Amino acid sequence: MAKKPATAGAPSQRMLRVAEEVRHALSAVFLRGELHDPDLDSRHVTVTEVRSSPDLRHMTCFVSALGRATTKEELAGLRRLQPYLRTQVARAVRLRFAPELHFQPDTALEYAMKIDAVMRRPEVAQDLPPRADKPGAPMPAPRDLPPEEDEA
Repeated sequence: MAKKPATAGAPSQRMLRVAEEVRHALSAVFLRGELHDPDLDSRHVTVTEVRSSPDLRHMTCFVSALGRATTKEELAGLRRLQPYLRTQVARAVRLRFAPELHFQPDTALEYAMKIDAVMRRPEVAQDLPPRADKPGAPMPAPRDLPPEEDEA
């Protein structure tokens, strides 16, 4: 009988641990500058996150280009270097199978900046309570709680 995971959609501890090891291995390769591709020469690539398939055979690597959007040329260069990077990961991370690496641009920072811009719009800001971390902003009024009674 097959054992079902407690939460079907959530990654297991093993998946998370292996994905983090793969991220470290890829980061080490990028840090050493061992990439010999014209689209990646003198460009800094950061692996922000790696997600694993349940069988650990496929890893989706989210990459960022330090303060700017990842270009199509950079992604094409990473895809061309995928066999080399797969070999390097296989040497660094001891698994039964060397995982296939799939590269995707990391858009989390752009999304966070977009949400921040929306939250700062006047029509949205008027619905938000004043922030306590802004200098001069009034603190929200404490909730009206009944006075505590002495039990003594």
